[in-house]
Amino acid sequence: MNEHLIVLDLDGTLLTDEQKISPLTKETLMKAKAAGHHVMIATGRPFRASQIYYEELQLVTPIVNFNGALVHHPRNSMWKSIHSPVDIRVVHDVIESIHNYEYNNLIAEVFDDVYIHREDEAMLNIFNMGSPRVLMGDLKTNLLEDPTSLLIQANDVRVPIIRQHLQDVHAELIEHRRWGAPYPIIEIVRKGLSKAVGIDQIAKEMGIPRERIIAFGDEDNDLEMIEYAGVGVAMSNGIDQLKNIANEITLSNNEDGVAKILQERLKL
Repeated sequence: MNEHLIVLDLDGTLLTDEQKISPLTKETLMKAKAAGHHVMIATGRPFRASQIYYEELQLVTPIVNFNGALVHHPRNSMWKSIHSPVDIRVVHDVIESIHNYEYNNLIAEVFDDVYIHREDEAMLNIFNMGSPRVLMGDLKTNLLEDPTSLLIQANDVRVPIIRQHLQDVHAELIEHRRWGAPYPIIEIVRKGLSKAVGIDQIAKEMGIPRERIIAFGDEDNDLEMIEYAGVGVAMSNGIDQLKNIANEITLSNNEDGVAKILQERLKL
């Protein structure tokens, strides 16, 4: 069988609700690799929060972090990394424009540096994975370079209102996505970026055509990836919008949905 590129979202897809890779899914991915297929991760997380799974699966492929804002190869320093941050002037405009909306906090990330607008212990707990450098205080004062991403934390009622504002006012310069449960957070990256953009760059370098890419996802930051892949697979726990465009719908992240499709498709 021709080699395939298997692309895995993390939260709600590869990982169970306990943030673990189940034994069957891990075993199946190892069999896929042994059969000559390639396995990679494409996630909204920074690398520091995805490295543990990259290493657990013993991956040797590039990785897409920050929903496409960072594409790099953790095991090959000669591989040309692609970092596409948001212009800091755009970030300042966004911050200024949402002052009339109720939000809880703002978080900016520059690679593995985290800037938190308002002191918040809960936010520290969410972003402390990988021991980043954390700075607290007004982003307009502390943030002095283009961030990889900007996050807006708001309650479930306010998130769609703020997203509509971002679409109406800033759509020409940014992309925005909503994090999956349980975090009502909007993530902003530079216009034109998505997981699919990063995957396309990697697949072309590997010489793997789209029809031999199998991608798994569950949330709205997976839409472009699922549409791009030759076989786009939505998890049963995923959003309806993703299921509507997917080629296949598999079992949930807690039921080895990734393993089921790979066993069937790749005869593992």
